[in-house]
Amino acid sequence: MTTKQSSGLLNLFATTPKGLELLLADELRTLGATKAAEKLAGVEFTGDLTLAYKACLWSRLANRILLRLAHVPAENPEELYAGIQTIAWDEHIDPTGTLSVNFVTSQSNITHTLFGAQKVKDAIVDQLREKYQVRPSVDREKPDVSVNVYLYRNYATVSLDLSGMSLHKRSYRFAPGVAPLKENLAAAILLRAGWPAIAKDNGTLLDPMCGSATMLIEAAMMACDIAPGLLRDYFGFLGWKKHQPDIWSTLITEANARREQGMLLQPSIMGYDADSNAIKIAFENIESANLRGKIHVEKRDLSVFEPKPNTKPGLVVVNPPYGERLGEEAELQKLYAELGARLKKAFTGWQAAVLAGNPELGKNMGIRAKKYYALFNGTIPCQLLLFDINPEKFVDYSPAAKNARKIEMAKRDIEQQNPEAIDMFVNRVRKNIKHLKRWAEREKISCYRVYDADLPEYAFSIDLYEQYAYVREYHAPKKLDPDKVLKRQQAVLAALPEALDIPPGDIFFHPSVRRSKRLAVTPIVRLDDFFPVEEGRAKFLVDLCSAENATGLSLAQRMLRETMQTLAKNSHVLNLFDPSGAMTVSAALGGALTTKTIVESELSLDWVKRNLLLNNLIEPNLIKQDLKNQQHQVILADTLVWLDRERTRYHLIIAALPVMEERDLFLYQMLKLLLPDGVLLLTTRDPRFQLKPESFPEFKVEEMTQQHVSVDFERNPKIQRYWKIY
Repeated sequence: MTTKQSSGLLNLFATTPKGLELLLADELRTLGATKAAEKLAGVEFTGDLTLAYKACLWSRLANRILLRLAHVPAENPEELYAGIQTIAWDEHIDPTGTLSVNFVTSQSNITHTLFGAQKVKDAIVDQLREKYQVRPSVDREKPDVSVNVYLYRNYATVSLDLSGMSLHKRSYRFAPGVAPLKENLAAAILLRAGWPAIAKDNGTLLDPMCGSATMLIEAAMMACDIAPGLLRDYFGFLGWKKHQPDIWSTLITEANARREQGMLLQPSIMGYDADSNAIKIAFENIESANLRGKIHVEKRDLSVFEPKPNTKPGLVVVNPPYGERLGEEAELQKLYAELGARLKKAFTGWQAAVLAGNPELGKNMGIRAKKYYALFNGTIPCQLLLFDINPEKFVDYSPAAKNARKIEMAKRDIEQQNPEAIDMFVNRVRKNIKHLKRWAEREKISCYRVYDADLPEYAFSIDLYEQYAYVREYHAPKKLDPDKVLKRQQAVLAALPEALDIPPGDIFFHPSVRRSKRLAVTPIVRLDDFFPVEEGRAKFLVDLCSAENATGLSLAQRMLRETMQTLAKNSHVLNLFDPSGAMTVSAALGGALTTKTIVESELSLDWVKRNLLLNNLIEPNLIKQDLKNQQHQVILADTLVWLDRERTRYHLIIAALPVMEERDLFLYQMLKLLLPDGVLLLTTRDPRFQLKPESFPEFKVEEMTQQHVSVDFERNPKIQRYWKIY
C-alpha cells in the first residue's frame, strides 16, 4: 500500500551504523523530529520537508535519509513488479531523467539483490514509458532520483533516498589513508565522550594517532558549529520533482552564517602521528575541509606524547589499529600499555576515549574505564572505552597483580571457615620443599615439582619455576559437591603464599572446574607476560598465565632434555609438537648441526624464535623473519600434512605424541624420515597409550620411562612416558 502523508508531514527513516541508534534519535529530535523511534541500524521519525533537508545537511550520525513511499507485498517477482507500479512515479522523476535502485532483501523468497533491483527498475521505467513514450536512464553515480527498496519477509518498503549517497561522505576526505575511520563513527565517538561540552568550556582535544585527521576534523566541525553536509555538492533530492529549492537555499544560508560565526571560536585541536605520510594526508584533508588554522598536526611518536605547556585539560581521543594476526596483537598490547603510561604520566585531570577493536587490549592501559559502549566500525565489532584520568582509576593489570587480587579474594571467602582444616596440606608442602630444596641446590636445578596430590583431598600439582609457583588442580570427581570443590580451592589459594613463602602475585593458580573461573588467572596468551627461567646452561620463556597452554618447559621432561643434548651432537634434528621449542634449544646447545621445528600456531612460531634468541642461537634481526633457510629452522604448518610432504631425513627426531586418531599414521611418517642410524624419541602423557614393538619389526623399541624419572616426580613416575626407537 502507498504510505499516506498527513498535514504536510513525511514518514522518514534515517539509517546509521549499529550501536548509534540512540544517539541518532536524540540528534534528530534536536533538529525538530517528532515520534523518533529507534530501530535496528536506524531511526524512524516524522517531520516536514524542511526537517528532511535539515537531517541531510546537519546529521553527523546518519548514513541516509529515506522518504517512505509505499509498503507493498512481494512474495514473488510479479507481485513486486505490481507493487512498485502502484506508485505514481511521474510525481517524483522526470520521464527523461535518471535513476538508480538500491535493493536489499532479508528472509524473503526473492534472495538475489541484483535481480530485485532490476525488477524494481523495470516497473518504474515501464510505467513512465507507457505514459510518456520515453523512459528514464540509469545513473549509478549521481542520479536525479535514488530509489531504495528493503524487502523483509516478503513485504517491500519503497523509499526515496534523499541523501543520494551516504551522509558520512562529507566531501573533505580525498585521501583517506590506511583503514580510515568513517566520519559518522568518529562523530559518535566524540559525542559519547562529551566533546561538545568540553569544547564549549574551551577544553583541548588531542589525538596521538590521528591518521588522516578524520577525528580532528569532525571535532573542529562540532566545535565551530559547521554543518557536516555543507561541503557536499550532491544530494538525492536535488533532481527530485518535489524538491523545493527555496527551503534548501534558506538552510544553506543559515548554515553558512553559523559556520562564519563558529569559525571565530578558537578550540585547541591537535593531532600527532608517527607516520609522516599520515601527517601529509591529514594536512590535505584539513585543507580540503577549509579548516586550516583550526587544527594543528605534526609528526610525533606516542612515546613522547604529552600536552603542550599551559594547555587546558580536555579530551584525548584515540582510534588505535586493531591488528588481526597474533604477532600484530602482541605489538598492540605494547602500544596500549604505552598509551596508558603516557596518559597516567602527563594527563591527570583529562578525559580519554579509546575505540578498541579488542576490548581486552584496553586492560593493558592500566586505567579503569568509567563507561563502555558497543560500536561497529564497518563490520568490525568494537568497544568505546571512556576514562577519567586520575590516580584513583589507575589499575595494575599485570599477571602478578591479578594473582594477588584473586588470593586476597580467596582469603576473604574463607574467613568464616576453620583455619585448621588446611594445616595438614600446608605442612606437607613445607616438608616437601625442605627435602627437595637440598636436592635441587645440589643438582643446580631451579625449576622443580614440590607437590603432586600427596594428599588425595588436595589434588593439586605445584611446580616452582625459580621465584614463581605454577599450581594446577586435577579434575575433581563428578560425584563431588561443586560447592565443596570451590571451598577447597579457596582454602588452598589462600594458604599458598604461606605454604610456599612466595608473594601472592608470583603464584599462578589454575583450578579445574569452570565454576571456579573467578579464582583462576585470566589466560593472557602473549609472549610479553612469559617469564625467563634457567635450566643448566639453557634459558627458556615459560607461560604461567594460561592454563590452556603448556608452560613451555615440562618439568617431567627435564631428564629427557639432558638426553637430547647428548644425542643431538653432530646431528640433523627434527622437533615436533613442542610449542615452545624447548627440545630444539636443548638439541642446539648439545651441538646439533641443524634443527627443524614444526609448529602449528603463530604464538608457537614466535615462542620458539624467542627461545632461540634467548640462548644466542639466532641473531636478533631474525626474530621477525622467516627462518626456513637458517641453521635452526622454525616452520608454521599442519604437522601431519608437513610430514606427508617432507623428504629430508634426520639423525634424530623428537616428538611429544598428542592424543589423536592418526597416531599410527603419525608414527609411520616419522619413522620414514629417519636415517639408517637415526633415533626417534617419543614421549606422551597419555596413560592409555600402548606402543607395540611388533608393529615396527624393522626397528628396535626401548621404553626409557624408568631411567628418566627425577627425584621430584618419584610419587608419579608414569606422569610422562618415553620410548627410544632406532
